[in-house]
Amino acid sequence: MPIVILISGRGSNMRALVERSSDAKMGYEVVQVLSDAPAAPGLELARDLGVPARALTPFKSADRAVLERELAAAIDPCAPALIVLAGFMRILSADFVARYLGRILNIHPSLLPKFPGLHTHRRAIEAHEAQTGATVHFVTAQLDGGPAVIQASVKVQPDDDAESLAARVQILEHRIYPLAVRWYSEGRLHYRDGQAWLDGAVLASPIQYADIEATGSH
Repeated sequence: MPIVILISGRGSNMRALVERSSDAKMGYEVVQVLSDAPAAPGLELARDLGVPARALTPFKSADRAVLERELAAAIDPCAPALIVLAGFMRILSADFVARYLGRILNIHPSLLPKFPGLHTHRRAIEAHEAQTGATVHFVTAQLDGGPAVIQASVKVQPDDDAESLAARVQILEHRIYPLAVRWYSEGRLHYRDGQAWLDGAVLASPIQYADIEATGSH
């Protein structure tokens, strides 16, 4: 299954997805990496991993419509079954999301619906949360509000700062994102009627990675 990955920065989740794709049972191939940031380190990383990668023409944030037209023009020739946002820092318009509805996944560094948006780790610490984590979800027009697929959790330690907490969360991101993409590639994961479906059933709540680890079922 061909997928396109969108990045804005280092591309650590992109790297995890590309590296896991070498396992034939994962069922997907990263055919293109695109970035809205010409200086994104993840572009060179993707090329080093053997994946075509390029930056879009840089635009001011106000020129979202122009950027999205160029983005669609870069995506469509790849005919991806799935678009994967991996640290892509642009908010996509409702029109763009509608064009690919049900075929865009994102990973967010919190246990959604808690802490949508930015600075999630700092906010979790300031709120004295006992735990935080990451959530893979389908992308809809609502920011970080699409139906959740899978979550992974970590405890917030008394001495954590945003950087230390982010580092532990990121380890789990690299595990759950390839898993969700694998489910999609296998035809097990779908988006329908505004909900996420796995194995023919609506996900009333996201799958918890700890439960998968406990049972050994992926």
